[in-house]
Amino acid sequence: MAKRILIIDDDPDFVAGIKSILDTAGFEVDVAYDPKTGQKELQSQTYDLLLLDIMMGRGAEGVMIARKLRKDAKLREMPVLIITGMREQIAFLFPGEPIHPRFVEVDELVEKPVEPTMLIEKVNALIQAAEVRKALTQ
Repeated sequence: MAKRILIIDDDPDFVAGIKSILDTAGFEVDVAYDPKTGQKELQSQTYDLLLLDIMMGRGAEGVMIARKLRKDAKLREMPVLIITGMREQIAFLFPGEPIHPRFVEVDELVEKPVEPTMLIEKVNALIQAAEVRKALTQ
């Protein structure tokens, strides 16, 4: 059964490219172009992974979504992959440094533009890690 991914990003061109990569890799992909629609999707559907942009709407609305997810019992275990064009402005450290724990808790962060092979590897690794965690807690 295909793994389900939700992309929340307000850049239609970027979303089209990422969706195409994920579709080709066999994922079932839904898209929300704004945070409010994305949150509705997360509440009404079940996803294996969330691909999230930071800068949307009036600012860093992606951060608010990630923070809400971690407080939601139903959604907190879902892996979150942030793809962003920003870095220094929001205190992320690259490459591979941990994100400041009080800023926002996500599973992985990559910078735009994203190399397709790396994207697929990260998505697969995050989904697999979440499945292992789930199996260990049952």
